[in-house]
Amino acid sequence: MNEKETVREEETRANETLAPERYELFAPPAYHFDLERRNFLKVMGGGVGVFLLVRNPAVLGQGRESGQRRFGRPALPENVGAWLHIAPGGAVTVYTGKVEIGQNIRTSLAQQVAEELRVRLDSITMVMGDTALVPFDMGTFGSMTTPVMGPQLRRIASAARDTLLELAAARWKTAKGPLVAEEGMVRDPASGRRVAYGVLAEGQTLAKTVVAADPPLISPEKWTVAGKPVKKIGATPFVTGRHLYPSDIVRLDMVYGKVLRPPAYGATLASLDASAAKALAGVVVVQDADFVGVVAPKPEIAEKALAALKATWNPAPAQPSSKDLFDYLRKNAAPENAQEEDRFAHTVGSVETGLAAARQTFAQTYTVAYIAHAPLEPRAAVAEWQEGKLTVWTGTQRPFGVRDQLVETFHLPADSVHVLMPDMGSGYGGKHTGECAIEAARLAKGAGKPVKLIWTREEEFTWAYFRPAGVIDVRAGLGADGKLVAWEMINYNSGPSAVNTPYDIPNQTTGFHPTKYPLRQGSYRALAATANHFARESAMSELAHMAGADQLDFRLKHLSDARLKTVFESAAKRFSWPGKKSEPGQGFGIGGGIEKGGRVATCAEVSVNPKDGSVRVRRVVVAFECGAIVNPDGLNDQVAGAQMMGLGGALFEAIEFADGKILNPRFSQYRVPRFSDLPRIEVVLVNRADRPPAGAGETPICGLAPAVANAIFDATGIRLRSMPLAPHGVKQA
Repeated sequence: MNEKETVREEETRANETLAPERYELFAPPAYHFDLERRNFLKVMGGGVGVFLLVRNPAVLGQGRESGQRRFGRPALPENVGAWLHIAPGGAVTVYTGKVEIGQNIRTSLAQQVAEELRVRLDSITMVMGDTALVPFDMGTFGSMTTPVMGPQLRRIASAARDTLLELAAARWKTAKGPLVAEEGMVRDPASGRRVAYGVLAEGQTLAKTVVAADPPLISPEKWTVAGKPVKKIGATPFVTGRHLYPSDIVRLDMVYGKVLRPPAYGATLASLDASAAKALAGVVVVQDADFVGVVAPKPEIAEKALAALKATWNPAPAQPSSKDLFDYLRKNAAPENAQEEDRFAHTVGSVETGLAAARQTFAQTYTVAYIAHAPLEPRAAVAEWQEGKLTVWTGTQRPFGVRDQLVETFHLPADSVHVLMPDMGSGYGGKHTGECAIEAARLAKGAGKPVKLIWTREEEFTWAYFRPAGVIDVRAGLGADGKLVAWEMINYNSGPSAVNTPYDIPNQTTGFHPTKYPLRQGSYRALAATANHFARESAMSELAHMAGADQLDFRLKHLSDARLKTVFESAAKRFSWPGKKSEPGQGFGIGGGIEKGGRVATCAEVSVNPKDGSVRVRRVVVAFECGAIVNPDGLNDQVAGAQMMGLGGALFEAIEFADGKILNPRFSQYRVPRFSDLPRIEVVLVNRADRPPAGAGETPICGLAPAVANAIFDATGIRLRSMPLAPHGVKQA
């Protein structure tokens, strides 16, 4: 990839972090309640430390951070902190604000450091998401960890390697050039002398700052540690149950909290009688304006105290329901956000001219419902105050973002708030905000003791934010040769991610209209790319059918992006496209696209029961290309996991609501994929060692829903244009 392409992709990625579908980062604070960086070498002791002087903080993911209401913060000092430390004993510690959420990023980041530093993988300890120790980071989202943090840590490790070579050269009074770094040592080929990194670090208090030109990096074609499948670091505690998640943290003299929730969105507290709760042994009631909570020595006593509170509420204003959601979104486009719309508008040629010249025209609307993140572990936090300083252990994708929320809420200096992120039980974009941490901290302040607060599953389903619902209009025209001559796609509310088409069409317009929205909404895996891929790839198959063409051939005829063509062809080859039908109700579909620098193509086989219309996805083949592959096993798991998760949103997940209340706030009412739902999943990884790695956490989910929708049409002749596609089966005539 040339320099211009690199800059363009970096700018695109930086812009993606500001995408408006990260609604949760623009929301007002949840509550209104009436640092100098540490000296790194003093904290860690002697040795070799490496700092990074950031030229383009926004691109590196270390610059502008989002507050609760807006993006932007004062410029950070150029030297943003230490990233890597080599102790006199040889131990290597790497510091990053990225966090482990189940995606195994600890392993792939450590692989890249081990590669550049030339040390054994098991000699590296990763310190992640601890705001008192790691450099500032925007957060773990946007598929930015591998393409942004990975190269950053590689540069750091390369600088450390260079420093160690300099120390060895000075020790031996020889030139640095011929010396070789390998297996945690520096070797002099001429004399055969060797010296361990730990020996070189003894007696040193050296900190190197990386500036200007990048240190030389090892090409992916020459990787020996990165690019290989390795065992997950720290896997044993996870599978044996010894790992401590945020909800497992215990502190001395800790008590348990519960928060009083209103009966509906928008309802406000009118009066409170807490006498019965206060009469319970060991119970403290904490009230601060509309915030009311209880703490107790045991969880069951806290539950009892919460139930004993007698509250009356001012009624909530009238609100739309899930039944009239899509009409509401279309009718409530927000004209005050015209500037935001313009930012994502894209036009080439004239759609109206193209449609006027078309032999066949097409116009359809596609919709996506609100869905929940449904993480394995609901929100949890433990908060502790000591001498005016606050420490919080919580599950979050944005430790520094949560720290900033705590700073603002409690009017504290930044160095008085410490956020730690134990590896948590999944996030999917749903744990960017710190309301649980704030609630735990307020309860702890009122109780005078450490407080643990764990949201119930119903609280998680009700008071967390949802993947935005959306309405997407598509118009298109086919010329006499069966090729597209016009394309228009407009998204209402869900967002602009992947709204632009990758297909070659001479006249095209794409855009995004923000709207007023009835539920709290925000980031979800792949943002709006799932919605926009669903609409575009469903429409492409509808247009292929209109043109009398094969779904795959029609796409390839409109593609000049060689990388996207490759994944479509790779998926089709493994799938044996177009497939041979062997029974009634069998169908095949395809979908794919470009997002976050990656390319994905998905083929799906479904069967629709002719008696009850139930849909079963039998087989999925997904081809994915994200540049050079850092950890093949980890990537394979990411891609396969995306298909499992995407299955729920495609077929049956949807939040039902009315009168400001969630009507299905538990797993018995909100169906997620079960083991019995899972199809045979085959992953085809296309390795491009000639390209820098791109992210893989989000893009692989994008092709599944349209592939399934297109397969259902192939099986039944019924076109479904709303996600979820078949929560109650396909109604057949």
